[in-house]
Amino acid sequence: MALTGALTLAGCGGSDPDSPGSGGEADLSVGSAYMPQPVSDMAAGFLVISNKGGAADQLTSVGSDAAGRVTVHETVDGAMQEADALDIPAHGSLVLESGGNHLMFEQLKQRPKQGQKVSVELRFAHSDPVTVEIPVKPATYTPKHGH
Repeated sequence: MALTGALTLAGCGGSDPDSPGSGGEADLSVGSAYMPQPVSDMAAGFLVISNKGGAADQLTSVGSDAAGRVTVHETVDGAMQEADALDIPAHGSLVLESGGNHLMFEQLKQRPKQGQKVSVELRFAHSDPVTVEIPVKPATYTPKHGH
């Protein structure tokens, strides 16, 4: 799995993971977020959650005023299913991407258009919630990974 490109986009700068103060807690940041412009009352959301800390965490739920319900989905053997939580390893990342794990926005209150942003609150097992503004991209948008 080539996570390097997404990881590079997700977090810049920061501390040395081997420094003395980096153990014991998750240190989460979010990047590379986008939502393809929806064509129905459902939409998918993609992003990367990076953890520079020395402790693992889990994404447990997501909330947004833009939809009646937002769920976390995982893809297992090519089939999408709702997940109770997704792991964010210490000194690693959780990649939510097309064809893999992702956010599912159901019962959209209105269809966001390209150029708008959708606000979501990511909730974790151990860390404080993080609010992210997800930009709406064209329905055919594909992120560029790599350099």
